[in-house]
Amino acid sequence: MIEIGPQQLPALSRWFPRGSPGPGALAEHVLNTGTGRWWADRPDRPRVLAVTCADHVLLRGDPGELAPDALARFADQYVETPARFWPALGSAFERVVPWERMMYVHQPQAPVSLPRTPRGVTVRRLTPADGPALADLHSENAWLHASWGGPAGLAASGHGWAALAKGRVLSVACTYFLGSAYEDIAVVTVPDRRRERLALACVAGLKADIQARGHTASWCCSRDNRPSRLLAWTAGFRLTREYVHHATGRALARDVPATSVPA
Repeated sequence: MIEIGPQQLPALSRWFPRGSPGPGALAEHVLNTGTGRWWADRPDRPRVLAVTCADHVLLRGDPGELAPDALARFADQYVETPARFWPALGSAFERVVPWERMMYVHQPQAPVSLPRTPRGVTVRRLTPADGPALADLHSENAWLHASWGGPAGLAASGHGWAALAKGRVLSVACTYFLGSAYEDIAVVTVPDRRRERLALACVAGLKADIQARGHTASWCCSRDNRPSRLLAWTAGFRLTREYVHHATGRALARDVPATSVPA
């Protein structure tokens, strides 16, 4: 697979339909924000097309057209692709782990009980000045702002809400992938401030912004992530479908034929 520029993209409607919730919003996010990269098997009339952002990959097309090492660049990422690509993934990486996912969509009519903000905590929309506070989050939470190019990008995007106390970020809810109809959201709360319903308060502010933009919020999480599933339900999201994406390991080494050198 080779990297192609946005100006080289084919018409994307058959590859990545517009207005899709959940991971389907990734391609639109890359178009909207410029954060991410495009890949194809060839620059002219591609048969296989991929878009990457943060550590996520959407892969579409005809796997029969792939060279043996074509997928190697997608090592250690999360790949969402039709089942016809699964054998190609299995032969490209040392490890491929299927990860069952659940996609929820916000239902405005669902009852939601808004929490009371704890004393000393402010819940508000992020501003560019909050970039350093986001950067101070533990490195294990860096994935949260990766789809915006880093903490400064998320802080300046206008697509995040946070609970803060004395300049410290305690919880964040943000648009992770920005689509034309749906915004797929992500949530993080620091371990020592969980069970205070701070995430729910942040999600409430973010949902209001998403609705004001004429969009609908979606929420994706692992089937095994019970706290995230419970928070989604409490915040008014309801399950719409289940799907699988694959966590890839290291790319398999390929034997390179020796080249004979004339005597």
